Amino acid sequence: MTTNPFMAEVIPLIDDLANEMPAAQRYQRLLAVLRRLLPCDAAALLQLDGEQLVPQAVDGLSLDTLGRRFLLAEHPRLAQLVSAAGPVHFPPGCELPDPYDGLVESVHGQLEVHDCMGCVLRLDEQVWGLLTLDALQPGSFGTVELARLEAFARLAAVIVRTVQRIDRLSLQLREQQRDAEQWRAVAGGQPEAEMIGQSTAYKTLRRELRLVGPSELGVLISGETGVGKELVARQIHRLSARAERPLVVINCAALPDTLVESELFGHVRGAFTGAVGDRRGRFELADGGSLFLDEVGELPLPVQAKLLRVLQSGQLQRVGSDREHHVDVRVIAATNRDLASEVRAGRFRADLYHRLGAYPLRVPPLRERERDVLLLAGSFLEQARGRLGLRGLRLTDDARQALLGYDWPGNVRELEHLIGRAVLRAQAQGSEGARRILSVDARALDLPLPVAVSGAGAALASPEAAGSPVIAGPAQGLKQALDDFQRGHIAAVLQRHDGNWAACARELEVDRANLHRLARRLGLK
Repeated sequence: MTTNPFMAEVIPLIDDLANEMPAAQRYQRLLAVLRRLLPCDAAALLQLDGEQLVPQAVDGLSLDTLGRRFLLAEHPRLAQLVSAAGPVHFPPGCELPDPYDGLVESVHGQLEVHDCMGCVLRLDEQVWGLLTLDALQPGSFGTVELARLEAFARLAAVIVRTVQRIDRLSLQLREQQRDAEQWRAVAGGQPEAEMIGQSTAYKTLRRELRLVGPSELGVLISGETGVGKELVARQIHRLSARAERPLVVINCAALPDTLVESELFGHVRGAFTGAVGDRRGRFELADGGSLFLDEVGELPLPVQAKLLRVLQSGQLQRVGSDREHHVDVRVIAATNRDLASEVRAGRFRADLYHRLGAYPLRVPPLRERERDVLLLAGSFLEQARGRLGLRGLRLTDDARQALLGYDWPGNVRELEHLIGRAVLRAQAQGSEGARRILSVDARALDLPLPVAVSGAGAALASPEAAGSPVIAGPAQGLKQALDDFQRGHIAAVLQRHDGNWAACARELEVDRANLHRLARRLGLK
């Protein structure tokens, strides 16, 4: 009996429906079969979410493609596919830019896609997404391939629908749909910052968010600077029953000590110099919703006592008033300090620490998130491409290796800033401007970057610690060498605290006024 090649490839996909596996794995197997039936250099499955397409699986495209979000307004080929009734072939001479230019992984080293086609996937007469195929060899697709793609697209739609029903909109798919809806900005329909990742550490964090988000427990988020603690706090709020009420954010490290109490609890007219009228504090503004206290470890001890009272009773008094106000607020706090150590040192109240940390939540640093750095880099590259009006941006192989090999002391924030700088460098080096695909290589990334080490650790980490004499430079005296060290150390601590001089002074254990004078003398202000 002769076996139909189409059915021979399809039957294992149908059999997979009886087995438990993540939606992403099912989609990856779907694309692998598609590429065997219709040989090409790359294939992708994208889901339509509002006015953008979100990659669910890719085969033959660089991994960072999964982190990109393709806005239909910026990608006319994808927009045409979404609105088409059936499969569409874009011939090699098509003038419309291809969204995958520079993203196809090929041993030939070519950057631009020369032949591509795609087909819409519909569920219950509604557009669910797209299947796309790309080839670097012109003339790879014709009428026969279009017909086969349309048939396969119908099968793919059936598989997608069945997966959704079997797995009750499988866990990963539900997360992506919910995230995209919840994180969409109200103005302009543009998506807000999105939590992106596939690593084990990231999945563990998402499981904890789903667990604690719908509860009323207070959450204490810990993690290094730049890991995205505010992003996590916003997700907790949006998963809660308070999602329709406000989330009020306050950075405790950015508040002068004399105004912290007023900012949190409000004040009445005449309470202090400059209080010309009654003013509600952040707790009252967040009534019925959530209050995010960023860098809560920076609060002075007297304010900590009053904060504890509000958390325990829900009652507060504005500065200068005897009248009590009742508030219903869920407090989410964050810190990059070890608050347990701060409690032992007497700088943070133990009772407040336990009250805030009803549910402690650690956000993993980027170095613990495996290959998530590539997905995040892809997201930042796509944002930069749209912002600068570029045709395409790609990471070279050496750039990907550099990203994976770096330790990321500044975490996701450092990655975002580094990608922004690298794109500008790549744009400056490119002679063709926006008409060409810009390649971001390791040279543009400028990695590895120097990692600031404070205190005695700087001496141990330096070559001089191994016994070499300190050579400050030609004819450099001790005072100049000391100034250089102080300048670099203060700059590193200041960067770690995002430019907050008060927090910098506390870490350096110096008076804030003295620090400002020293900084001016060293040319830092």
